[in-house]
Amino acid sequence: MSQSPVVRYFDGVEPGRSALVQAVDRLLGHADQVRTLGVRANADTPLDAARARRFGAAGIGLCRTEHMFLGDRRTLVERLILAVDQDEREAALAALLPLQRDDFTEILAAMDGLPVTIRLLDPPLHEFLPSLEDLVARVARADALGVDAGHDQDLLAAVRRMHETNPMLGLRGVRLGLLVPGLFAMQVRAIAEAAARRLADGGDPRPEIMVPLVASVRELALVRVEAQAVVDAVPGAPRMRIGTMIEVPRAALTAGEIAGAAEFFSFGTNDLTQMGWGLSRDDVEGTVVSRYLALGILDRSPFETLDRGIGRLVRLAVEEGRAARPDLVTGVCGEHGGDPTSVRLFAEAGLDYVSCSPYRVPIARLEAGRAAIVTSGSDSR
Repeated sequence: MSQSPVVRYFDGVEPGRSALVQAVDRLLGHADQVRTLGVRANADTPLDAARARRFGAAGIGLCRTEHMFLGDRRTLVERLILAVDQDEREAALAALLPLQRDDFTEILAAMDGLPVTIRLLDPPLHEFLPSLEDLVARVARADALGVDAGHDQDLLAAVRRMHETNPMLGLRGVRLGLLVPGLFAMQVRAIAEAAARRLADGGDPRPEIMVPLVASVRELALVRVEAQAVVDAVPGAPRMRIGTMIEVPRAALTAGEIAGAAEFFSFGTNDLTQMGWGLSRDDVEGTVVSRYLALGILDRSPFETLDRGIGRLVRLAVEEGRAARPDLVTGVCGEHGGDPTSVRLFAEAGLDYVSCSPYRVPIARLEAGRAAIVTSGSDSR
């Protein structure tokens, strides 16, 4: 794929425009004229954001903030997790704040004038700590040598304390924001301050705050009140939408209630598929799914093409959400957002946009245009 002249052109590597590039450009232009489904991109860095824009993305549909806590910043997250009192916790959050603010400033600059949906921290906190097995080995080695295990001993205690049998259904997403004081407030403040900075510099920032893994409207309502208070307290911060991911089946089934506290829905179809099917993608794709395909139980992997059962949950949530809030914006940010068949299903369901990998943006644009033509042809008959 990296050798394709089309990809090289859109990626800003090849300055020339070959006949193939011009033909693709024209085709995508025709698709853009007829499609009703917007196309955004999943991007976590300024480089990804700039690449997505070159590929024709109309914004960022998913910016995953957890990817900003890797590398050297892991130690700051460790400090947050290991904090034994409010002072230590606030010190860790204060150290993370300027780093997050700078990240958001750069991403908002790359997507100036376009929406940027920023998902608050989603993964379980233990993912930012060393593995339990490694820590046990290190502490045991220190004991055997008669030396103080020091920081490793503290880490081991924290990892054991936070160990979960099923972490993907444990302490993550909105639950983190409610159980770890100040975490979401710090992230929202960083977003608001970054947006205010961009405005002061003459930019047009359009951040949107997305709360992950919501299952109850009461969860979202509590986070929304806190987030709005933080935004209001930042001088010069623009108004920004606050919405949620719909990735828990219960959220889809109570979408009418949740729409009362959400200005937008973004369907996280990866987790919605896992929870709807009761399948862990990381564990079953090479075993259960491949065998089910061979047996004819599945026609396609539900993790690649949206399953009709999960599609019904999406349709139900869109219908009930818009019945409660007519101006509700709806999108998709799972990997299905770049799958041609799934894109057509999302267009038929009346969603406003899909979001996918930057490199799949042209595919999504083309399929959205194709879906619009097919739909108009059906309507005319």
